[in-house]
Amino acid sequence: MSGIIGKKVGMTSIFDEAGKNIPCTVIEAGPCVVTHVKSVDTDGYAAIQLAYDEQKEKNTPAPLKGHFQKAGTTPKRKLVEFTTFEGQKTLGDTVTVEIFAAGDFVDVVGTSKGKGFQGVVKRHGFGGVGMQTHGQHNRLRAPGSLGASSWPSRVFKGMRMAGQTGNARVKVQNLEVVKVFAEQNLLVVKGSIPGAKGSFVIVDK
Repeated sequence: MSGIIGKKVGMTSIFDEAGKNIPCTVIEAGPCVVTHVKSVDTDGYAAIQLAYDEQKEKNTPAPLKGHFQKAGTTPKRKLVEFTTFEGQKTLGDTVTVEIFAAGDFVDVVGTSKGKGFQGVVKRHGFGGVGMQTHGQHNRLRAPGSLGASSWPSRVFKGMRMAGQTGNARVKVQNLEVVKVFAEQNLLVVKGSIPGAKGSFVIVDK
């Protein structure tokens, strides 16, 4: 397995050879710099740390400045570890979108859009107005009864209720790589991925 860090650019669509319109997401992936190589002897596990996206030096803590200087690179905004990586990597190496090819299948991890505090209709898909029963009156989007009788005299954990929606780590698996534009550091994958435009994503091969 290999991976890379990127940013979600947005969605588009392309036509395949059969003339079918395919919805796609464009990801600006890399170039990423190897800033740390961990081994079982020194760290207890093997991993490769990649860094992505330029950051001003004044906004970088002093310990991280030394960390990036050791790797021979400028301060970066995003750091991610990959426990399995194809090929041997050393400190300061660069990883680009060329590790991917059209036809590959990847897993994309991102942070979904935050929607704030939402009710049960939006958060869990309760029936709402279109499926109201008698006696609802002005409570068409209300959750209804939650607890039980004398036993257990409480609301079970995990009950679907209103609350914070979105802003969570989401992984979408088995997305096909449609095109790779190495010169522009762009990756075009079939389907949608979580997050807003400009948000960080992790692409695992």
